[in-house]
Amino acid sequence: MTKTVIESPAELYDLIGKTLGPSPSMEITQERINQFADATGDHQWIHIDAEKAANGPFGATIAHGYLTMSLAAKFMPEIIEVRGIAMGVNYGTEKTRFPSPVTVGSKLSATGTVVSVEEASGGIKMILRIVMQAEGAEKPACIVDAISVYFPA
Repeated sequence: MTKTVIESPAELYDLIGKTLGPSPSMEITQERINQFADATGDHQWIHIDAEKAANGPFGATIAHGYLTMSLAAKFMPEIIEVRGIAMGVNYGTEKTRFPSPVTVGSKLSATGTVVSVEEASGGIKMILRIVMQAEGAEKPACIVDAISVYFPA
């Protein structure tokens, strides 16, 4: 694991274009997939029916795309820590893609590239392109441009 630690939001400007990470890996379990299905009401068989999914297009159950995307919130603080802030807020996302399915048992990790940094509403807004990759997969599982605003202390 490689986490970048900066002492103030102003230092984010120095990171534009730099790739950060990788994060530690985490296993995608069927329990996590089922909990996400229950939370969202998305109980499609490709996610929760292991027997049917074994004979389906992916050979196993797969994580919901939005489950994979939501893991950006887990991986981001493992990639970067911004100190000297009163608070940081999730401002949203841009350009999310799911190039490859995440089968149950996959181990995901993430890297992040700082796309842009600018002043915004009394804080500093950063767009971090988070690339989540399943171990051994040819293509990333998810690429999401996560937008955060950090308010200096």
